[in-house]
Amino acid sequence: MNNAVARNWWLVVLRGILAILFGLTAFVWPAYTWIVLVFMFGIYTLVGGLAAVGTGLSRAKDSSRWWTSLLKGMISISAAVIALIWPQLTGLIMVLVITGGAVLTGVLEIIAAIHLRHEINNEWLLAVGGIVSIALGVFLFLQPVAGGIAILWTVAAFVVIFGVLLIALGFRLKNQNMPGDRQALRSA
Repeated sequence: MNNAVARNWWLVVLRGILAILFGLTAFVWPAYTWIVLVFMFGIYTLVGGLAAVGTGLSRAKDSSRWWTSLLKGMISISAAVIALIWPQLTGLIMVLVITGGAVLTGVLEIIAAIHLRHEINNEWLLAVGGIVSIALGVFLFLQPVAGGIAILWTVAAFVVIFGVLLIALGFRLKNQNMPGDRQALRSA
């Protein structure tokens, strides 16, 4: 397995280059990239929904719970249709889900800090983290477009860094593979 990965080092480099290109595209054209991501979500959800419907229908004779897969598939297909027909609405909903998650996480962190105040030192740090999380959620709620761009740019920065690391790994794999190639040439 290791030799196969080392021999295909260029695929790792290519993946890194593609990651960097995606990240840079997200920085340069955030609106288009956001819409593309929403469409990708819609297509992924549609395929998953169709597979779940197929699974449910194929298990109708074998299982009494076949309808759960069918229901899951129908919900997924409905979400996919909404995502593909109204990508802006879907993008807004995605930001609002992240907003709700940030606020809920912040509230739970504050509650945890209050409950842990007699058991740990510096529990106030957990409470401050909760306040920051709530503030982020409120910001995203009040400025969903800016929040969406901030989320996208965060992902883009991660992807660019990951791409650079993949390229470095690919060239290290190439260098790892070369001594074996040289040795094979000498013995031939």
